[in-house]
Amino acid sequence: MTQATFRYRAIDRHGKTTKGTLIADNQNDAYRQINASGLRPVQIRATRARGGKRSVTLKDLSQLTYQFAVLTKARIPLVDGLRSIGEQETNQRLRVIVLDMARTIEGGNTITSSLEAHREVFGDVYIETIRAAEASGSLIEVLENLSDMLEREYEMKKNTKGALMYPACVVIALMLAMSFLMIVIIPKFSVIFSSRGVELPMPTKMLLWGSEFLRSYWIVILLIIGGAIWGVRKAWKKPSSRYRIDNWLHRIPLIKDILQGVAISRFAKVLSISLRSGLGLLEALEMSGKASGRPLLREDAKRMCDQVRGGGRLRDVMISCTYFPPFTRRMLSAGEEAAELSKMCEIVSRHYDREVSHLSKNIATAIEPILIVGLAAVVLVVALAIFLPLWNMGALMA
Repeated sequence: MTQATFRYRAIDRHGKTTKGTLIADNQNDAYRQINASGLRPVQIRATRARGGKRSVTLKDLSQLTYQFAVLTKARIPLVDGLRSIGEQETNQRLRVIVLDMARTIEGGNTITSSLEAHREVFGDVYIETIRAAEASGSLIEVLENLSDMLEREYEMKKNTKGALMYPACVVIALMLAMSFLMIVIIPKFSVIFSSRGVELPMPTKMLLWGSEFLRSYWIVILLIIGGAIWGVRKAWKKPSSRYRIDNWLHRIPLIKDILQGVAISRFAKVLSISLRSGLGLLEALEMSGKASGRPLLREDAKRMCDQVRGGGRLRDVMISCTYFPPFTRRMLSAGEEAAELSKMCEIVSRHYDREVSHLSKNIATAIEPILIVGLAAVVLVVALAIFLPLWNMGALMA
């Protein structure tokens, strides 16, 4: 049951009126909580907290995970720790989720089961990583590593957004300028050229066709763009479609390096923790593949499990795994040979963390040449479309 927020007005033992809010299953539960605090309820009503629809960000999850790790490390019972976190949480949506998790665990369920009820908030990677922690008995270590991983992802997203801000502003300004030209300026030039009997060159004709299409079907264009965005988001939720989208994203040079680096870092981190906690290689590979968050790597992990189960060695079965670059294959093979696979996975994870951090900070540098070439091409086309007829008109007047 999802808890709700209640606003109340009550009288204390000295007859003084006090107001406040609390989280409860229902109005009767809220009444009992107020009575238990020594107050006499006068009015109780359900309300939606101001932050009720605030989304849960990576920063929120990182802080929640870190607090949970600290309380668990201090030997505080899980239920008490979660309730303590929930009562202090300022994000109302996350507060309700944490308190619901505490109630679910108190009812005898595992941490993973309590998380699965809120999969849309925590995501597959988070849940599978916690599942591996529960199976291996290394919850504290995993929570600390998971908090660090979420913090790094948050920083990477922030750096990436900052790096893309300038190119995005340039592209948006260019699109607005082009729309203004095609809707307002180009039609006026068209009237002038037609009245003078000037033969229009191909660049001008193409710009006029585009102007006419934009002015006539701008609503259809907006609907198509909105429908495409909705369709992609819908397809991402289906495993088969997500696999195809993921495969397409891995063909884009810079995007491929970032996605691959993040996925391999997660895979190696979870594999290291699982092996260090005493799990078997098969179970560790399966959990690590699920925790990677990438369908392509998950398929490779399944293939590795099948071949290892059939008697193959890790260094041999990794040859068929196309997702892993040669560096990763060599490092993991060396770790298996030296019986230090867990330690080698940790080295691989740190390596790709550094690589992804570097790529995310320098993404604008890689985009700038493409942006400059694109701007030059657009300016050239517009200039030719406008000035070629003017030159022809000048020749006729001469």
